[in-house]
Amino acid sequence: MAMESCLQVTTVGTVARPQSLHPFSAREKVVFPTYRGFKKCFSKSATSSNPSLYSAAGTNRKFSVICNAREAVNEVKVVTESSWNDLVIASEIPVLVDFWAPWCGPCRMIAPLIDELAKEYAGKIACYKLNTDDSPNIATQYGIRSIPTVLFFKNGEKKESVIGAVPKSTLTASLEKYIAI
Repeated sequence: MAMESCLQVTTVGTVARPQSLHPFSAREKVVFPTYRGFKKCFSKSATSSNPSLYSAAGTNRKFSVICNAREAVNEVKVVTESSWNDLVIASEIPVLVDFWAPWCGPCRMIAPLIDELAKEYAGKIACYKLNTDDSPNIATQYGIRSIPTVLFFKNGEKKESVIGAVPKSTLTASLEKYIAI
């Protein structure tokens, strides 16, 4: 799992303190996610490679890394022409594919909804995005003439399509048909 999904370090100033005793310099701050999931504490022994993180008095300070593991694992992945058969057609679970393009405003409107569905139905469905500009042959094969279009696949065959920027309830209703209870 990438550390970027656990915490985000951002620059907030231009002047750093030369002898900072804090694990992060005065120029940086840590932005933790609001999720209260997995916590892991590191002690001085775990970070002995950088002894300057601790004061000269030898106090053993601890800091926590909060990781939103569910968000890190269940993001919408990109599918391309080369990975289409392996990820979509050969999938053992139902698949939702969002056909989109970077220049498409309505595509950007439904992208957060697709992300939410991927998290809510983690393990029950697979969610992918296909950029129609990068993979035009797949879009042509499935008759995609308008984007955004969301296709639902089960056992390698197309079951349903939803065209346009629709509410989350519409996508959820279509998705529920294909999830094995």
